[in-house]
Amino acid sequence: MNPLPTTTSDEEKWRAARVAVLPVGSFEQHGAYLPLATDTVVACAIAERIAAAYDLFLLPPVTISCSHEHSAWPGTVSISHTTLTAVITDVFASLRRSGISRLAVVNGHGGNYVLSNIVQEANVAEPVMTLFPAREDWSAARRVASLTSDGHADMHAGELEVSLLRHVAPELLREGVETSDHLAGNRKLLLVNGMAAYTRTGVIGMPSAGTAEKGRMVLDSLVSTFKEHLSALIAAR
Repeated sequence: MNPLPTTTSDEEKWRAARVAVLPVGSFEQHGAYLPLATDTVVACAIAERIAAAYDLFLLPPVTISCSHEHSAWPGTVSISHTTLTAVITDVFASLRRSGISRLAVVNGHGGNYVLSNIVQEANVAEPVMTLFPAREDWSAARRVASLTSDGHADMHAGELEVSLLRHVAPELLREGVETSDHLAGNRKLLLVNGMAAYTRTGVIGMPSAGTAEKGRMVLDSLVSTFKEHLSALIAAR
């Protein structure tokens, strides 16, 4: 996995991609064994795979986003939802000026709720933007990869994220994966109290169940299900 796209202006001119792909990650705690940049690593891995599979214009990632619920842990850095909105809308406006009128936003952080509103507003006149993966895409990937936990139980730094990092960047994992499982079923006041009310370590999920093979199958599934998103954007042109 490359940290940044390495194509040149001439190469993108000849590619003449109809859709750009923007990975959006975060910089937040992921327990003692995953890096603060985990969500950005995940978003970039997905974005790289779909850009390569469908010959799209891959953009560099947005690396800091809305992680306020994780503020109790050292190292977590957030920007406001208005700043994130401005970044996405400015990037899209710049793309349109250069002739690319469709954007796929690849989100690696579940707390970026504002991205849904950005996409809704962008698509008022016609479909020009998609947010990927949708909940259904993640659910399908979990089934394909035979993950042992579902999306609710496996909320943060669990089986899914460990599997993806074991596949794309195993060198980033630290010790503690096998002994950090923690479940917190009732989290209805998460937005009020933050993550610290439900976990001492920052983990909610089953990291011990993560494997590289599961991560590979998750990515393969996401590449496949992205086709429906791309078709919706291209058909509207």
